[in-house]
Amino acid sequence: MSRIGNAIINIPAAATVEFKDSVVTISGNNITMTRELKEGFDVKIEDGILTVVRPSESKEDKSLHGLYRSLINNMFIGVTEGFKKQLELVGVGYRASNQGQRIDLSLGFSHNIVMELPEEIKVETLTEKGKNPIVTLSSHDNQLLGMIVAKIRAFRKPEPYKGKGIKFVGEIVRRKAGKSA
Repeated sequence: MSRIGNAIINIPAAATVEFKDSVVTISGNNITMTRELKEGFDVKIEDGILTVVRPSESKEDKSLHGLYRSLINNMFIGVTEGFKKQLELVGVGYRASNQGQRIDLSLGFSHNIVMELPEEIKVETLTEKGKNPIVTLSSHDNQLLGMIVAKIRAFRKPEPYKGKGIKFVGEIVRRKAGKSA
């Protein structure tokens, strides 16, 4: 029994839903998102409540049931509120700046890392004296945002001895003890 797949989704007032030919289209706040579902899956919309119905009790359909429900829920959140992730650059000399959709990261390598971001992602960098630089990324597409954040974080993952690297704001890095003399 899929507990996530059986959960209902309350449709926000600012969003509209359409299901036609195995394609779910959700629009709101001048944003339209579409997701194609596997053949046989059905979406029931009644009285402001959306439910995803699976075609059979096979293992694959059960696993896709919860996945599709979560993806559709994320689409609703994306068109109404949006998603935001903040990264903190911890390390001496680590800097970040942006010009439009281009982000420039100085992470202790011989050259700066320049990355071109997709149009769906808005980037903002904040650098204050005495504090670590913070990169704020926001988008209506949670999957794309997570992929870009993971790619940026992979340039310098937080290491356990000094805690240097790129980490999420509020993330606690487990520290290890160094060598004992």
